[in-house]
Amino acid sequence: MTWVVWFTGLPGCGKTTIAQRTKALLEEMGIPSRTLQLDEVRRVITPQPRYTEEEREIVYASLAYMAMLLYEAGVNVIVDATANRRRYRDLARGLIPHFAEVFVQAPLEVCMAREAVRKAEFSPRDIYKKAGKGATVPGVGVAYEEPLSAEIAVDSSKMDPDQCAELVARRIREIFAP
Repeated sequence: MTWVVWFTGLPGCGKTTIAQRTKALLEEMGIPSRTLQLDEVRRVITPQPRYTEEEREIVYASLAYMAMLLYEAGVNVIVDATANRRRYRDLARGLIPHFAEVFVQAPLEVCMAREAVRKAEFSPRDIYKKAGKGATVPGVGVAYEEPLSAEIAVDSSKMDPDQCAELVARRIREIFAP
């Protein structure tokens, strides 16, 4: 069965690391997938991002549509995107029959400390430092709406990335078992 799994959580919570490790674990089990990382996709859709509400609507709708097209082509998809508004994730849920959310939880202070030292390839740098200086950062300058009923939840402040990925991979196999 083909599926789409959307990793959501505050910037710096560990989404990308856990998504990458989950993908690797699934591939070891013979379950291939394609990752859509928002920060990479955003560079194509909005090369000079302003992070306005209108821009976010366009970027997240585009991401949901890309995930749906891959799903329809028989490709399992891991979406790595904060998607601070529930409606962004709900759009994908409405488009894709086999969809699940992974809520990566961590306290804001932990996310801020991690983000200050991360070396992510596509993510913008120092976003929490820019909050309050005109930048709209989910959890600080703009609301982050937690999932109401995520199919999978991990607390990355209490479990290491490998433990989180193992739990997520196991749950994906349980939820989408043929």
